[in-house]
Amino acid sequence: MANYNLTAIFSLLLSLLASGVSATFIPEIKQQKTRDEPYVGVNIGTDVSNFLSPADLVAFLQVQKISHVRLYDADGDIIKALAKTKIRVIVSVPNNQLLAIGSSNATAAAWIDHHVAAHHPETLIAAVAVGDEVLTAVPSSTPILMPAIESLYAALVAANLHTEIKISTPQSASLVLDQFPPSQAFFNQSLTPILLPLLQFLSRTQSPIMMNLYPYYVFVQNKGVVPLDNSLFKPLTPSKEMVDPNTLLHYTNVLDAMIDAVYFSMKNLNITDVVVLVTETGWPSKGDSKEPYATIDNADTYNSNLIKHVFDRSGTPLHPEITSNVYIYELFNEDLRAPPVSEANWGLFNGNSTPVYLLHVSGSGAFLANDTTNQTYCVAVDGVDTKTLQTALDWACGPGTANCSEIQPGEACYQPNNVKNHASYAFDSYYQKEGKSAGSCDFKGAGMITTTDPRLEIASLVPSSCDYMDFMMDTNLEL
Repeated sequence: MANYNLTAIFSLLLSLLASGVSATFIPEIKQQKTRDEPYVGVNIGTDVSNFLSPADLVAFLQVQKISHVRLYDADGDIIKALAKTKIRVIVSVPNNQLLAIGSSNATAAAWIDHHVAAHHPETLIAAVAVGDEVLTAVPSSTPILMPAIESLYAALVAANLHTEIKISTPQSASLVLDQFPPSQAFFNQSLTPILLPLLQFLSRTQSPIMMNLYPYYVFVQNKGVVPLDNSLFKPLTPSKEMVDPNTLLHYTNVLDAMIDAVYFSMKNLNITDVVVLVTETGWPSKGDSKEPYATIDNADTYNSNLIKHVFDRSGTPLHPEITSNVYIYELFNEDLRAPPVSEANWGLFNGNSTPVYLLHVSGSGAFLANDTTNQTYCVAVDGVDTKTLQTALDWACGPGTANCSEIQPGEACYQPNNVKNHASYAFDSYYQKEGKSAGSCDFKGAGMITTTDPRLEIASLVPSSCDYMDFMMDTNLEL
C-alpha cells in the first residue's frame, strides 16, 4: 500500500474559512464522458477459504443487486458464469503476464481472443485493466507497460471491440506528489516518460485513468493533520472544511481532494479530457493493536457515506459536473491474506456470504441488498469453541442486558439445551435491542449477522417449543 505524505500547508487549510471568492484556476474537462448514471462496483479478491463457486458467486451478486465488478485476473469460469446477466465486469491482466503480452503482439491478440472476444457480449466486459499499480509495485515492468497496453488495444481494434471495451491500468495514489492542496499536486516527475504516453493514450481512446485511492491510509499516516471526520465523509462545519488557498475550493472529504489532485496533476501534463475512475477505495473493519481505526463502525461509515456521495452526483469541488464511479475494496474478507490483520478485513461480506456490517444506504437506489435493517439477525458463528461462546453468552445476558428469560431452565426456548443455540438467542436479543447498530453483533468474533431467521433453526430442532416470533415482537415493541 502506498504512503501518503502531506505538506504542512494542509494544517492551514483545515482552519481557513469560506471567503466567497470563486476559484482562480479550474482545469476544464473538454468532454464529459460519464453521462450515464454513476455507479458503485466491487472488487472481487479470491484469497478466501471455501470461495464460492462461480455460479453461486453470480447468484450472490444478483441478490445483492451489484451491477459492476472488477476481477484481478480473467478467470474463465467466473466470466462464463456472468454471461446473460446485466453485471458489467472489468477483467485484468495480472502483473506476471505483462512481459509476455508486452513482448508479443500475437500473445496480446491471443489473450484478447481467449479472455474477451470469446465471451463478449454474452458477458458484458466493460474494460481491461492492464496490471495493478505497476509503476510502484513492480517498477521493473514499467518499460513493458505501454507496449502491453498498445498491443492489447490493437487486438481489441482487430476484434472490433475497441469502442465498447476500454483499456487502462490501475495506479497507486502515491504517483501524485504534494496532494494537498490539490491545486499544487503533480505526478512523480521521474515517471513522466511513461505517464505522459499513457495519458495521451487514454485521451485518444476516451478511456479513464484508473486510480486506487484510500483515504484510510491518508488518515492513519497523517492523523495529526487529517481529521477522521474528513476521511469518513462526515458532515463538517465550515471551519473544518479543507480549503485550497490557490483555488479557494472547499473540500468536505479526503477522497474528493485526492481525485482533484489527480485532475490537477493531469493538467500539469496538458491532459484535460481524461476522467478519473476509482478502481479501489474502502476501509478495513478490523485491525491489530497498531491499527486502532480499522473498526466496523468506521468501515460502515466510510462505505455507506461513499455510496451516498456517488449517488448524490455531487462530483468534486473542481469538477461538480463529473461524478467519479468507484469500486469498493472489496466484496469479501480475504482470510488467506498475510498480516497485518487489516489486510484480511476489507470486505463488505465474510467468506460465507454473511455481511460484516450493515451498510446504511437507504435512498441510494437498489445497490447492495444487505441494507436490510429489518431482515437481519445475529447468531453464533459455527465452529467457535464452547468456552468462548459461553463467555459471550454470559456477557449478553448480564452486562449486555439481553432478554434471556426464555432460555432459562423450564422456559419455552430452553430446548435445545446447548450453548450455541442459547448464544444465538441471546446474541440476537442484544442485536435487536441495540437497533442492529454497527458492532452490536461482534461478541469478539463469536457472533455474525445473517439474513436467516434463527427461530427457523430453533423450530426445526424442537418444533413449537419456542415461540421465538412472539418474543422478538415483544422485544421490538419495547424499543
